[in-house]
Amino acid sequence: MYAFRHSCLPFQPSPSIPVMTPSSHILICHDASTARHLAPSSFGALATERTQWIDNAAQIKPALAGGTFDLLVLSVDELTAATIDLIREIRTSHSESALPILLLARTAEPNVRSHALAAGANDCLAQPVEEAEIALRIDKLLTINRLFKRQRESESRLEEEVRARTAKLDMLIKNGIMLSSERDRAKLLRQILVEGQSLLNCDGATMYLLTERQTLRFALRTRDDQLPSMEIPLYDEATGKPNDHYVSTYVALNNTAVVIDDVYRETRFDLSGTRQFDQGSHYRTVSLLTVPMAATDGEVLGVLQFINALSPEDGRVVRFGDDVLGLVEALAGQAAVAIDNLQLLEAQESLMDNLFRVIGTAIDAKSPYTSRHCNRVPELAIMLAEAAHADTGAFASFRFENAEQWREFKIGAWLHDCGKVTTPEFVIDKATKLETIHNRIHEIRTRFEVLLRDAEIERLQACLAGENAALAESRCAARKQQLIDDFAFVAQCNDGARTMSDEDVARLEEIARTTWLRHFDDRLGASHAEIARYGDELAPRLPAQEPLLADKPRHIIPRDPLQVPDPSYGFKLEIPANLYNHGELYNLRIRRGTLTEEERYKINEHMLCTIMMLEQMRFPKNLVRVPEYAGTHHEAINGTGYPRRLAEGQLSIPARIMAIADIFEALTAPDRPYKKPNTVSEAIRVLHALKKSRHIDAELFDLFLTSGLYRTYAEKFLTPEQIDAVEISAFLDPVAH
Repeated sequence: MYAFRHSCLPFQPSPSIPVMTPSSHILICHDASTARHLAPSSFGALATERTQWIDNAAQIKPALAGGTFDLLVLSVDELTAATIDLIREIRTSHSESALPILLLARTAEPNVRSHALAAGANDCLAQPVEEAEIALRIDKLLTINRLFKRQRESESRLEEEVRARTAKLDMLIKNGIMLSSERDRAKLLRQILVEGQSLLNCDGATMYLLTERQTLRFALRTRDDQLPSMEIPLYDEATGKPNDHYVSTYVALNNTAVVIDDVYRETRFDLSGTRQFDQGSHYRTVSLLTVPMAATDGEVLGVLQFINALSPEDGRVVRFGDDVLGLVEALAGQAAVAIDNLQLLEAQESLMDNLFRVIGTAIDAKSPYTSRHCNRVPELAIMLAEAAHADTGAFASFRFENAEQWREFKIGAWLHDCGKVTTPEFVIDKATKLETIHNRIHEIRTRFEVLLRDAEIERLQACLAGENAALAESRCAARKQQLIDDFAFVAQCNDGARTMSDEDVARLEEIARTTWLRHFDDRLGASHAEIARYGDELAPRLPAQEPLLADKPRHIIPRDPLQVPDPSYGFKLEIPANLYNHGELYNLRIRRGTLTEEERYKINEHMLCTIMMLEQMRFPKNLVRVPEYAGTHHEAINGTGYPRRLAEGQLSIPARIMAIADIFEALTAPDRPYKKPNTVSEAIRVLHALKKSRHIDAELFDLFLTSGLYRTYAEKFLTPEQIDAVEISAFLDPVAH
């Protein structure tokens, strides 16, 4: 049985015994028999202030668990298997170096002592033993323990350095990943600077970016003070020599890092600006680390400057260590690559955006009849989208989540009529019914002129033949007047503003039956394509009688089967059998407007071409909805629109916005040469009718009015004469579904 003594035994050790280090913490366990036979002075070498005595082996484990000891002295009367088991158990949690065990035994067989040493005892002495011997053995074991502790401390320091280095490398890797994925320029620059400051554990950081003017511009600081507006030239304007007396320009010019331990003792560079800043801000800049941000091709894009490295132990300002230079250069390299990539992306996006605007501008420039339509529709569409975005009512859930989605919508708006590049100008610009490349009314007028001269010739011939001159004159005058009236009527029918009645059509057909004599071969000077359209038609004997107005086979231009869209696009437009029909009667009989069925399809075909062109393009992921936004502005909520007759549920809010923007711009465009522009109230009245017929979205139309956008747009793009008063309450009535 072991007994514990919780009090220390103070006494003066013999001068011949080495004194233990006061920092040594020793646990001594001895049983009653050894205590009786041993005088207290025999443990004099162990009697330090941190020596704990116990006399019960059962308390060894609790004692070890409750404190840290440098040595365990185990004094027993008899070395038994139980003691060996105890040593073995202690070794499961304490190594021989971490807790040396000195075993003192009054009786022990040699083989038992060997077992004790094998079990984990560091040393084993047979009692009685000289105090000096005990002291020497203890000193030896404590030395082993101290060496072990030093090794552990060294290992711990090394492990901590490795952990810190690994943490910085992990931070660098994580930062590289974040930089490569960031697309917001402001966030990217802020992230570079903040991560660099964190990596270096310094008090502040500044970023300079190289400009096209070969200057360094202050781009960002981690501190809240205002950025200087000045730029630092890389070259002297007068001499053209490198301006390398500033540390920032030196780093940029030489693509090398510079470390300054003390700004106020630095003599290589002009740091007067830093010192002036300190004086004005009551700050003290000491250490400075400046590194270039160079892309993979070596081009310097900017400079990072870090201020006042801080000691991780106490926060004192210290010099920047050599060990961090490689890390911060790696960070600067990451930053340069990220900035370079972002600039490339921004340049590509700018190029794409400008290209899309050029397409829209080119379409507008192609014909004065569309004027600035492709420019104004995006403006109005974006205004209406912003109003819907801010709405807390019917459109509270509508959101473009980020700038990319806004850009996607803007591009769709810019390209909404890109298919018009395929639409012939003579169709877009067709101002009269008989107009193709030119207005064919002039051909018909010439025929009337011929008939008029024929009448005059008949009169003269009658007079020469001896007929009554007055009667011939009267008959000629009547014929002339009839021709004048008939041509005036045909000319009126040529105007698309006239609505043709059945009586009008009948009179046209009556006029058409009038004939005239053609004395010249109408195939002379014709193109190969024109000749081909005559087909097997035989040339009549000249002079040939021709109807005054005719629909001839050669007026029909057949449709190439290859021009029929692929059914996979889902278009639901009826396609006319012919590409064009230039028949004179066929065109003059148009009931309203100037376009034939074929020409109307050709106009509408621009929408098909828009969709086919855009859906064949491989847009990036952030622009995949461009074809939808560009290709649905002629669809209707009631499903009667074109080209796909989409139902209400298939039309997104941006698509519905595009429809209203397209219609309102077309109604109010002040620069169309073929029509007088509508006033604002007239255009809104038309839109209201489309709302009632469920052609356009009723709630968007109401928002268009209540937000005042109709007036904002009008003041920006319309003439003062078009802007009249609108009582919007009259147009905000509900629509029955």
